[in-house]
Amino acid sequence: MHVPAKGVGRVGVGRRRAVVVVTATLLAGVVAPAETAAGPCWSPPAAGRVVDGFRPPPCPWCPGNRGLEYQVGTDTRVVAVETGRVTFSGAVAGTRYVVVAGASGRLVTYGRLRSIAVRAGRAVPAGTTIGTASGEFYFGVRVDGTYVDPAPLLGEPVGRRRLVPLDGGRPRPAPPPTVRCG
Repeated sequence: MHVPAKGVGRVGVGRRRAVVVVTATLLAGVVAPAETAAGPCWSPPAAGRVVDGFRPPPCPWCPGNRGLEYQVGTDTRVVAVETGRVTFSGAVAGTRYVVVAGASGRLVTYGRLRSIAVRAGRAVPAGTTIGTASGEFYFGVRVDGTYVDPAPLLGEPVGRRRLVPLDGGRPRPAPPPTVRCG
């Protein structure tokens, strides 16, 4: 008959608890969103180029640029950068805007829209079409009521390399770009 040494049962329980704590800690790191450590890496909300960057105003009513101004093509699709809920969808002084309260707690504003595809109260997953823009498009982010520079939150679209036929044949369409985070 085998008799365990004194205290061995307690060590086994302690080891099991340690394994549970370590496993839970590791899983928390896997399940927690990546943006908690280094900030999000969103795909840009529209295809276009930034023509005017973020310039914080010196006072609440002073001039500045509280977001990014894009130059976009005709009827450019604008998409949600993160999952959230639409808190505003409509016109302000004749200009169409959509505001989404993101899962991260940030308020994201999409402005100068030509058309709006979502209504207030609707849940929108990242990548959902918010509307379309033509010519100019505004993108802004607020954290706790303060406008922040959205540029560091956005990744850079990078086209993937592909082979092109040398025999004069028609090339296949390029695959969609991936997003490179800084």
